[in-house]
Amino acid sequence: MMDIRANKKPLHIIADGYGLSPGVDAAIRALLEQRKVRGTSCMTVFADWRDEAELLMPVIDACGGEVGLHLTLTSFMPLSGVKPMCSLRRRISQWLLGGVDKGKLQRELDAQLNAFVDAVGRVPDYIDGYQHVHFLPVVRDWLKARRELLISPRGKSPWLRGEPQQGLALGLPQRGKIAVVERMANGFNAEMREAGYEVRGPLVGFYEKRNPQRFRETLQFVLRNAPDDAVMMCRPGIVDPVLVARERRVATREVEFAELMRQ
Repeated sequence: MMDIRANKKPLHIIADGYGLSPGVDAAIRALLEQRKVRGTSCMTVFADWRDEAELLMPVIDACGGEVGLHLTLTSFMPLSGVKPMCSLRRRISQWLLGGVDKGKLQRELDAQLNAFVDAVGRVPDYIDGYQHVHFLPVVRDWLKARRELLISPRGKSPWLRGEPQQGLALGLPQRGKIAVVERMANGFNAEMREAGYEVRGPLVGFYEKRNPQRFRETLQFVLRNAPDDAVMMCRPGIVDPVLVARERRVATREVEFAELMRQ
């Protein structure tokens, strides 16, 4: 049985996407209660976010876990607009070819941060991004501009999820995916540390989502080989109609939940 407080190695197993659906949220709360994960990053763009936050915070207080903000700039309805956000492919094209509406996107980031603080009552313990969007230049600029607002009453700003490393992958498909994320993340760690943030990493936990059973092998590989202060992302959940409506590939959710619970 794995208790994250008992791990000698400071591996941060973080559940992404609290707020995505009631089934995802229930699974993450169960993992926190059993201390199978160290924290969860929250998506604040959905109408039921505040209700789900009310269920989360007593669990966080009881287990001493961390609660983060999962910045969201793709796929869903924004808080600050009336049209759905574009795909990650389109975001990357905007970044590479120009055409980013910096003011519009940063207003959306402000709205998501405000929704987090309004529901949780404090700034996030850490910040990362859905589909790794926190690595994009427009988000880096926002993080630098908002750092003073993000400092807690104890004088500490949120830590950030850092760059991945291809060397911490099980095979070629994973290395290819990590290479794309590495391109997005290039220079992020140094830039954010210069801005005054703590950056934790490397980011680990990549595996082939079309083969959910690879998660177990990936988890064991990470537990054996990840360096100190590595951050492992995971996406546990219980599949429900809300999740099916919001996410295209859901089979990995229950596999990850079951595997984390049995550790």
